[in-house]
Amino acid sequence: MARFVLIPGAWLGAWAWKQLTPELERLGHAAYPVTLTGMGERVHLASRDVGMETAIQDVLNVIRYNELDEVVLVGHSFAGKVAAAVADRIAAQVAKVVYLDAFRPERVRTPQGGFDPAAEFGPLPAGSLGVPLTEATVDRIGPDVQGEARRRMLALATPWPLRLGTDPITISSAYDRVHEAYVFCSRSGDPVDEIVAGKWGKLEGPHRVLDTGHWPMITRPSELARDLVAMAA
Repeated sequence: MARFVLIPGAWLGAWAWKQLTPELERLGHAAYPVTLTGMGERVHLASRDVGMETAIQDVLNVIRYNELDEVVLVGHSFAGKVAAAVADRIAAQVAKVVYLDAFRPERVRTPQGGFDPAAEFGPLPAGSLGVPLTEATVDRIGPDVQGEARRRMLALATPWPLRLGTDPITISSAYDRVHEAYVFCSRSGDPVDEIVAGKWGKLEGPHRVLDTGHWPMITRPSELARDLVAMAA
């Protein structure tokens, strides 16, 4: 039995894994969906102090207080940074990290992964601490999210705390023992063929490509569950 710790990307909370979790359990595995501080049901805790260190501690605490070992970390989107940093700190407890249409770390010892979300997704509204999810963003990176699924996503999405994007991570030699796997989404706007071919860095493990936009946990939960289980083996 695999123990999946599911780390959501920008704008999301544990709610984003609601359809995936029963699929993993039906296949005989355990799932622990995470909500990062400042998003989802923890949006009321958003502040200027919420950054990558807070997110890392969120995940470490889920693992600690559920007494988990041999976990499979699934980092979606920007939360590939979170998964990588967590794996670096507790490498002996991590069976694998799956990067789900996500940031993938280089095995270097210098800061990496910091960028300005506002430059890509639009400026913060006056007085806001985070970048909102817009219809235009969903159209661009998740065009298959339609109908009730789109209505639900836009209703539950919360602003993405800016520092979760701008803060870099630095991983140590401990990460060198970590096993990786990848899920790429062919309709999210990234050059998947070039990524798989190695143009943007060597892949260090197995991969799957799903014909979806950026949120397969919402649009293709059954297929995603099967791929995660296969790569966790």
